[in-house]
Amino acid sequence: MTDPGADWEAGNPERLYVITRGRSGLTERVVLDLVTLIVAKSRPQPAMQPEQAAILRICESPLSVAEVSAHLNLPMSVVTVLIADLLTEDRVEARAPVPKAELPDRALIEAVMNGLQKL
Repeated sequence: MTDPGADWEAGNPERLYVITRGRSGLTERVVLDLVTLIVAKSRPQPAMQPEQAAILRICESPLSVAEVSAHLNLPMSVVTVLIADLLTEDRVEARAPVPKAELPDRALIEAVMNGLQKL
């Protein structure tokens, strides 16, 4: 006997199609990458799509798009479409990741060290 819910398992293409309403890409205005941080600006509403409500719940603290994808066990392409919708509705905020610290020029460091040694 087969499980009637087996058709809607996490990786099923039909399920993913329904979740994204057939969309597969982002608009030009929305730029998301793996390390973009997502932070919820509102609480889930009862009428929301379950996956979008889950994003709002788990993003109370900043999470990267990759982490959201892993938590929901959904492909990145699906998660980025869902997050783009939430961004459009002003329910989440997308933040650039904290940049790596830029080191000063090596010549500057050597000049400072030489100056300190002369003191």
